[in-house]
Order: sequence, then C-alpha cells, then structure tokens
Amino acid sequence: MKVKTTMLFIIPALLLVACGGPVEKTSDITSDEKATTIDKQKQYSPYAGNDIPRNVYWGDTHLHTKLSPDANLTGNGKLGPEDAFRFASGYEVTTNKGMQAKLQRPLDFLVVTDHAEYMGLLPGIAEGNEILMASDYGKDLAKQLQGTEEDKFNATLAVVADIGNADAKFRSKEFEQTVWQTVTAAADKYNDPGKFTAFIGYEFTSMPKVNNLHRCVIFKDDASYADQIVPFSAFDSENPEDLWVFLQGYEDKTGGNVLAIAHNGNVSNGLMFMDEDYAGKPLTKEYAETRMKWEPLYEVTQIKGDGETHPMLSPKDEFADFETWDWGNLDATIKKEEAMLKHEYARSALKLGLQLETKLGVNPYKFGLQGASDAHSSLAGEAENNYWGKLSMYEPGPERAEHDFLEKSNGRVVDKKADVMGAAGYTGVWAKENTRAAIFEAMERKEVYATTGPRMTVRLFGGWDFTKADVYSASMSDIGYQKGVPMGGNLVGSESDAPTFMVVATKDVTGANLDRVQIVKGWEDANGEVHEKVYNVALSDDRKLSDNPKPVGNTVDLKNATYSNSIGDAELTALWVDPNFDASQDAFYYVRVLEIPTPRWTAYDAKFFGTELSEDGPPNIIQERAYTSPIWYTPKN
Repeated sequence: MKVKTTMLFIIPALLLVACGGPVEKTSDITSDEKATTIDKQKQYSPYAGNDIPRNVYWGDTHLHTKLSPDANLTGNGKLGPEDAFRFASGYEVTTNKGMQAKLQRPLDFLVVTDHAEYMGLLPGIAEGNEILMASDYGKDLAKQLQGTEEDKFNATLAVVADIGNADAKFRSKEFEQTVWQTVTAAADKYNDPGKFTAFIGYEFTSMPKVNNLHRCVIFKDDASYADQIVPFSAFDSENPEDLWVFLQGYEDKTGGNVLAIAHNGNVSNGLMFMDEDYAGKPLTKEYAETRMKWEPLYEVTQIKGDGETHPMLSPKDEFADFETWDWGNLDATIKKEEAMLKHEYARSALKLGLQLETKLGVNPYKFGLQGASDAHSSLAGEAENNYWGKLSMYEPGPERAEHDFLEKSNGRVVDKKADVMGAAGYTGVWAKENTRAAIFEAMERKEVYATTGPRMTVRLFGGWDFTKADVYSASMSDIGYQKGVPMGGNLVGSESDAPTFMVVATKDVTGANLDRVQIVKGWEDANGEVHEKVYNVALSDDRKLSDNPKPVGNTVDLKNATYSNSIGDAELTALWVDPNFDASQDAFYYVRVLEIPTPRWTAYDAKFFGTELSEDGPPNIIQERAYTSPIWYTPKN
C-alpha cells in the first residue's frame, strides 16, 4: 500500500495570500491580490497577518430535539437543545431509551434546527405552560394527552399532521417568543469560541401536498439579535420566497446576518429546483439573485437519502446509486415520476443552473454542497458503528432495521423498512477559527464540503498556472489561494488554456483508506444542451488512471462487521487539467472522494445484536464519500 505524505498545514514564510473573488486568466497578479496587512520581509512568523482558512471544522447543520412535534411523537420526549449541544461537544448523554451515547470525537459546531411550526408545543403542554393552559386549544390538548396511550398517540399525531397545513390551529406570539428565547439562550450558553460553536437556528417546514421544501435557517448572531424576532414558519407562508423577505427584514431590523440551507430535494417530488417560481411563473433575474443571496448551500446528503445524483440521471456513473430514496414525496403518498428527478438532485440542478444563467444572466442554483443528519433524536451521531437513528424510536435495537418505516397503507405507494435510512452526514468547513463568524462566513463563500459521515480532509483549488510541484508543496494551500480559488470559487475567462485543479484528500484519521478521487464536470454547449462527465483523477494502490479502472477490492467481513486498511491509500493527490475544455462553455467542477468498502450500520447492528443480515434492503457494504462545493468557470465575455 502506497501512502503519500503531502502535508497541508505547514506553511513557510514566503507566500502571501488573498482570499475570495473570481480568478481571471491573466499573466499579471494585481496589487490587490498581493495585498496584506503586514510586510512579510520584516516578520519571522509566516502566520502573523496571514488570514487564510487553514483549518477544517466539522459539524451538523440540521438536528431536531424534543421541541419538534414529530420528534416528540416518535419517542424523543426528554432531550432538548442543551442535551444536543452537550452530546455534539463530546459529553456522554442518556438517550430516550436509557442507553449511554457518546461521540468518538466531539464535533466542532452544531446547529439545532427544530421545526418552527408548533416549536415547543408538546413539551409546553407536558410542563403545564401558563400561556398554553390559558387557551382552549391547550386545555383540550392537555386533556387528550392525559388519556390512554392511544389517545396520547392520536393527539400528538394530529399536532404533527397540522405542521403540513398552511393554517395553524393555534398561534400565540407570546408562547412562540418564550420558546424561541429558550432556544437562543441554550445556543449562547454552549457557544465557546475557539472550542465549540453553537449556532442559533430553526427549520422552516414548507411542504405543500407533503412535498418537501424545508429550509434550515442559521443565524450568525447571538440571542441579543435573534430574540428580536420569532421564527418565520410555514404557518406564515409556505412560499420560500416569503422566507427570503423575512430574512432580509431580519437583517434590516437587527443589523445581523442569517442564511438558509435548502433541505435535500429527493422528497420534494420535483419542486426543489424548478425553472419556475413557487407561483408557477418563469424565473427572473431578481429571483435568481435573491435565492443565491439567501441560500448559498444545499444539503446534498442526510439520513433520508443521498442527493448528489440518481442512476437515471447519470447512467454512466457507476457510483450514482448510493443510499437512494426515489419512491415518492415526504410521506410516500404521491408516487415519484421520472420527470421529477432532474429537479431534485444536486448535479442536475447545477446543470440546470448553467442553462438558467444563459437565459437570466444569473445562476439561481450556484450553490455549495454540505451534509447534515436531520436526526430527530437530539443526537448528531452519524458514524456507521455509532448510529443513533433518525428518530428516537429507531435507537439501536435488534429489530430496528426491520421495523416498518413506511407501510403501504393510508395512501402510501411503497412498503419500506427502517434500514432505508442512512447514517449521514456531516459538513466540513474551511475556516480560520472555530467561531460563529468564521464558520458562517465560510458557509457564505461556499468553502465547505459534505461527507456521508467520515471526516475526510479534502482540499480543492482551481486556477491557471498550478504545477505538479505546487500540489506536493508543503505550501499547497497558500499557493492555491495565491494562484487560484478554493471550492465555492469562480474562474473567469480564458482564450484557450484549460483550468488546472489541485486536489488533496486525506483519510479520516480513525476511518477507512481512500479508493479514489474523482472530478465531476458539468457544462453547457453552444446549443444550450447540458452534459456531465466523471473523471478519475487519483486512484489508490498504484492503479493506472482510466474511465473504468480495476476495483479497489473489498476486505469487509460482514459476519464480524470489520474491514482492513490493507487496501487503499491514506492520502491521494491530483493535478488535473480538463482534457475536453472549451473556453466558450460555462462549466462547473466538483470533487467526489470515495473510501474503500466498509460495513454499513445494518451490519454493525447484526453483529452486535446477533441478528441475521437482511438481503432485501440496501446493501450492507457501502463506500462512504465526500462531495466538495463546485468551482465554476465562466467565459470572459
């Protein structure tokens, strides 16, 4: 096994950097690009005044606690936001079923995103909240919850069902403000700059006809800002465009900063990435500009399936069929049609964005890629061998994989077991420090990437003049910023020269070796048609590059839920020049990194509980992966 030794984080004193903005094809570097606040000739330390993002920080941007009605319905009646922050920051907690849970390594940041709709309602009833008990709705609900188990379930189910309706049966701004202030206070309490970042957030839960248009809203600010509002919810409007108006109003009112992340679109039934707006009207330049202002990122992977691409959309991509959810909308009552798929997945949406930019002058789908869990257990535990389930009712147990998740009844179109849920995912953020401001700003500039759980380190730079020596240099990241742009950046203009990309990927220090690094390219031709191609740019075990290389192998022992790092590489590097570049064509490029095969959580469960592995559900062996935010190329004129 060949292990490469490129070191990303040892930076000598000779290189200065300037971050951000598109890199244009030119032989001269402007004075602005060389600008720095310090004269390096007079400074011994290479880090003084050098402000590039040197660190990758790991977190979950989509997590629910007992404050969300659906979490409460499905067994999470105990763990609130404080428990979620404690678990994410490395403490051991007791789960709803009485088990002890702890992460192998703490996360660096967490966003608790309870549903805005009826946030805290069920715990409030249980605690006898005075505001709720003074209302007829609260009194009636409390009475139902004191009845039989069937009464309790039906009452709670009715609350959850109302989330999907535009009209709420109960609204109290005073109650909503009270609950919201407990959420913001918890985040401020656990926010520890430099050690652990606790973001204030919530989920806007729009789902017309139970088609998922959810957004996670994340605040850069502390409670003194966020407490000036109450969350805008689907009870106010199901139209995401109205959410954007609210976000603008928040910033205008408070002087704070906020952004939204679109939920993975595979259960939107074709609504997430349309070529028309919510009202069915053609998209406009203003729409495109507004969407990209407020939604710079897209949740490409999570428990409810992977959203990079689909085998029907990418038939030549052998790795396209990964943790696929493609049978219907959120509750599987409206069957999936093939025509919906291209409006649900990241790769097809990125291609559609190129076409819309040609038409509108602005790309509404120029988003970065990030991952999250969407767990409703308060536990951001997404390792295959430490997976705590989407819902508390699916905490580890001998029968959880075989538990009915969707039954073909009540209008549902499929039968599915709980094994369809995946242990995913996390977001890696390149930032200068572990603070709200630094991580939020990295999200805004899209210098982030998604993984399906493992904490692989991935660097991507695009430019015009990179050399092989640059990739292997100890100053690779400094060179990348000086001569090009990082993931999430823009390359503008060329007469003919193809852009050059530098990639360095390093395995999770406690995880599996790497199989390969790929660059996914999408482009629009002169006729307005869009295309894609996946290039292998680095392969482990000294395999020769080709479109169809020999598989890396498979060391998984399913019976014992183990694997061996005797195959694969600990690090893979690449300097890649697009061999099919056309300077006149808009394009995007992102990196996909694949690990060697490893056991899925279902295999770990079978080993631990001594149960039989199912052969009817998803494969029990997977190849975990990472997806970087793209780099876009735009012709000069």
